[in-house]
Amino acid sequence: MPSPSLVLDAVAARLLLFLDRMRAESIEYGPDAAALQESAADTLDGGKRLRARFCHAGWRAVARQRDRDAIETEALWDVCAALEIFQSAALVHDDLIDNSDTRRGRPAAHRALEASHRGAGWAGDAAAFGRSSAILLGDLLVAWSDDLLEDAVTALPHARTVRREYARMRRDVTVGQFLDIAEESAWSVNATDSHVERALHVVSLKSARYSIEHPLVLGASLAGADEEQVRALRRFGHPVGMAFQLRDDVLGVFGDAAVTGKPAGDDLREGKRTVLVALTRQSLDVPARTLFDELLGDPELTAEQVSFLQATIADSGALAAVEEMIGDYARDADRALSGARLDNAAVGDLRDLARAATVRSA
Repeated sequence: MPSPSLVLDAVAARLLLFLDRMRAESIEYGPDAAALQESAADTLDGGKRLRARFCHAGWRAVARQRDRDAIETEALWDVCAALEIFQSAALVHDDLIDNSDTRRGRPAAHRALEASHRGAGWAGDAAAFGRSSAILLGDLLVAWSDDLLEDAVTALPHARTVRREYARMRRDVTVGQFLDIAEESAWSVNATDSHVERALHVVSLKSARYSIEHPLVLGASLAGADEEQVRALRRFGHPVGMAFQLRDDVLGVFGDAAVTGKPAGDDLREGKRTVLVALTRQSLDVPARTLFDELLGDPELTAEQVSFLQATIADSGALAAVEEMIGDYARDADRALSGARLDNAAVGDLRDLARAATVRSA
């Protein structure tokens, strides 16, 4: 598998060029707007670059199948970078929606903007300023992502296909995010035995397609993939994405804060209606379920209450069931690559990436 540093370094270089251009083009906006630009730039620092790595892998799987000596283009790296900018936008809005204070071990964007208001000695409510500014910050990052994608593909023969896939990705993740929010309220009027299916629907839209499937297909489309190759990559990417998000859900409840960069049990305080939670509730009797529901979503949960909920989830069998689902999705993805008309070395890379995405601690 290509060294992760190959993708990280290339994406970092393209982001640096793009940010320099944005700074130069935005001088007329003045110093206050420049602070917003720098906040946007700060969100692009760090991260695993998962979407960029899958985009690159999708390109390799098709390009190297046709030409073993195919070389990565600037357009490919720009699309990879555009994906990472869009990911930053999604995280800014996600942290705001979830009232999360931290991201990657640092203040979340709305908290950083709040602190900048307070530090500048400005009048008014610093917290309200932080929240409002974060909405606009996320919107700015979406615009930047579109700008960079358009720069990358305008002159390419497969531009229309790439644009269409990118547009579908934006729609999917936005609707998925809404359904995730809605489920935190809608669960109360839907039958308990429907919650797992509803949670899986959110996983598919909000994460599985957006994190893995769409980046893979974007990279493949840049390389001129045909319908058969795209179908194989979708059959691989979607179950990997499902397993990736289920692993994220497990870490959101049981992860080590020192590794994940977020407080332990954060998803419990936020009241996330995940597959893990749905399976737990199915297994509990009415009194235990009532107590579980009373605690879930309380932002003031104590460490002892978090431990109680963790134990309830584990003892219910839900944790083991989700781990089994992750394994099943991973095997489905692996089978999807068997016999696919893709570069053999790249297929090995895809399998390595799938393992890295689904067997992780952060």
